[in-house]
Amino acid sequence: MDFEAVRTFVAVAAAGRFQEAAAELAITQQAVSKRVAALERSLGVPLFSRTPRGAELTIDGQAFLPHARELLRAAERAAASVRPGSRPLRVDVIASRLATSGLIRDFHRAYPAVELDVMKLFDVDTAVAAIRSGTIDASFRAVAMPGWRLPDDVGVLRVLDEPLQLVTGPGHALAAAPAVTLAGLAGHRIWMPGIAPGTEWAAYYADLVAAFGLTIEATGPNLGADALLDTIADTPALATVIGEHTRLVWPDGHGLRRIPVIDPAPVYPHSLLWHRDNRHPALTTLRDYLTATATGFNRPGTWTPAWSRT
Repeated sequence: MDFEAVRTFVAVAAAGRFQEAAAELAITQQAVSKRVAALERSLGVPLFSRTPRGAELTIDGQAFLPHARELLRAAERAAASVRPGSRPLRVDVIASRLATSGLIRDFHRAYPAVELDVMKLFDVDTAVAAIRSGTIDASFRAVAMPGWRLPDDVGVLRVLDEPLQLVTGPGHALAAAPAVTLAGLAGHRIWMPGIAPGTEWAAYYADLVAAFGLTIEATGPNLGADALLDTIADTPALATVIGEHTRLVWPDGHGLRRIPVIDPAPVYPHSLLWHRDNRHPALTTLRDYLTATATGFNRPGTWTPAWSRT
């Protein structure tokens, strides 16, 4: 259906005269008549009766008018849904408990007027495809894995190097340690069922294992953080690794320990990705905020894979 014809019909119905509708729409009276006539032919019914007093709605015109108004409102909503600045900023944070969720939460506190639509995609390939298609505006990711290249039309901003921590139950051999070195983790079983092959975090931990001779087991189903912590609390032989800013809550009886890892401190590299042609004004606000709050990277005494430093 021709929306300009529908818009013209609604204008004539409101004005009661073709001439006044033409003045409101800034077109000629002849153009108004042609549009209304085309709409009447499309619908197969007359919409107006021409009288000396002007244009009066027919019974069919009266029936069509509320639907015509709703069509115009729907068209405006459709346009607004993709108009930069008139829709929420769509951001992927991977998972709700991770540091990336904290970054977007802090941004929202600093800019409460910015509407956000927060989602959780899986791997970096899925996130980049969503950025390039316009499904999302930005994603927090670790880039770039070995053999993987960031497309030229996707921008990247390093925003956080997050130190890792060891999590143990009260019976673990390292539970009382104030800190543990990476070399000191060798020989201990680290259980991380959330490591999925082909993901950027799988690439990160594969390099960590290769560099320091660690034992990381990804066996068993990933039943979530609560199930992981229950197992760690009850199994003295197992530990796991999480980011320093990962938010976890466990029952008092678990007696879990979060222990810093040092000499060197492994850090997980978080970056923001976006499409370079994206004109959403809040995206610029987000990038400026993260640039201002970002901390130093590749600091002495830390470790991260070589591919994340390029």
